[in-house]
Amino acid sequence: MQFFKNISINHYLYTAYATVLLIGVVLGLVTGFYPLMALPLGLLVVYVAVVDFRKIFYLLIACIPFSTEIHIPGAFSVNLPSEPLIIGLTLICVFYLLGNLKTINGRFFRHPLMLVLLLHLGWMFIATLNSELFLVSVKFFTAKMWYVFVFVILAGILIKNERDLRELFWWFFIPLLITIGIVLMRQSASGFSLKDSHRAMQPFYHNHVVYAALLSLFLPYVIVAQGWYKRWSRTWWMVIIGGAIILIGIQLSYTRTAYVALMMGVGAYVVIRLKLVKIAVGLGLVAVLGGVIYLAHDNKYLDYAPNYETTISHYDFNSLLEATYKMEDISTMERVYRWVAAVQMSKEELLTGFGPGNFQNFYQQYTVSSFETYVSDNPERSGIHNYYLMMLTDQGIPGLIIFLILTVVILVKGEHIYHNCPSPTRRQAIIAALVSLVIIDAFLIINDLIETDKVGSFFFMNIALLINCDIEDM
Repeated sequence: MQFFKNISINHYLYTAYATVLLIGVVLGLVTGFYPLMALPLGLLVVYVAVVDFRKIFYLLIACIPFSTEIHIPGAFSVNLPSEPLIIGLTLICVFYLLGNLKTINGRFFRHPLMLVLLLHLGWMFIATLNSELFLVSVKFFTAKMWYVFVFVILAGILIKNERDLRELFWWFFIPLLITIGIVLMRQSASGFSLKDSHRAMQPFYHNHVVYAALLSLFLPYVIVAQGWYKRWSRTWWMVIIGGAIILIGIQLSYTRTAYVALMMGVGAYVVIRLKLVKIAVGLGLVAVLGGVIYLAHDNKYLDYAPNYETTISHYDFNSLLEATYKMEDISTMERVYRWVAAVQMSKEELLTGFGPGNFQNFYQQYTVSSFETYVSDNPERSGIHNYYLMMLTDQGIPGLIIFLILTVVILVKGEHIYHNCPSPTRRQAIIAALVSLVIIDAFLIINDLIETDKVGSFFFMNIALLINCDIEDM
């Protein structure tokens, strides 16, 4: 008996883990169900989560550039390995909150940004209850809650100072550069052609827009990070070279939106520094409202219907740019085709919309044939490609207004936080988060990316970062 008393608990743990590892490998090989071989890894993740869930959070951050969308039977898809980690961390976050109610910083949950975000979620819940396809909306709403728990609440708990932010930066930065390197090597094999660029980004990026969006939204943090380290030091050079690689990746993504988004990011930086956010937002809203009135008057939008025969795909980037402003690019005009349908849909369900996630299930019956393109049958069942119109069709006019309020409050409150922050370090984090959010907002004009792990994660983490900077936790 004395022999067993001298054996440490670690020995039992290692033995048990080795046994599970062996069983998992053998069962996977014998049954042909190879996911069983991943069982030991799952147990290891669970163990680490119990001991220190911060490590699991950083593991999730590192997995985001590598995550791959896998389609499963029943018209569902899952992002691996990020989505299982998000679900697990959601449960951890819930249990953490329940076990630490007395020590949780209430100022975080009472912050204006958090309150408007909760209002956004509240209306989404109401729209879900009134959904045309209830189960589809429940899945959509549940996924949104995962993101808020992990990337707002849990991120707010874990990212509280400059050291935490730097650690998060490197956990993401290095994996991102690895995926860019893989993409660039694949692109080089085809001479960096536009036609083969989509294939080169698989399986890490669903398409070139997601790839360009992730690189673009993270660039403000790279610019800020070079100021963290002594100039000409090894780490400084790593950040500089990494930033250059990201810029090359953006250029070779051949994504027009990325160029516009980065220019808007630069403009946002100037506007925030000059305290002109309210004026810029006001002018922007007037311009959008004026455009809507112009297109709606006497059905003026019909004048911009494409020529079905000449609206085609282009595989030369210069030809693509020319076709875009001539309204002869198929991807651009297919977006317009769906946007017109979205406006027609919204007239029928003004209050709560058709329910979160339901645009693609109903839009075909509201389309206008004069805007039809060669790809309008939409076999891949892609979405509306405009997040603001998606809010309108899925959650009605109140849903769109609440999301616009959230966007405006982030910018206006963010400017206030920036100019009233006494810490230069925190000001750098604030401006990076704000510019990153503006870049995301720009992408949302012609894409619906917040529901993706690669873009949605940063949309919500940026909000958490702004809140912590304001309550002086950073």
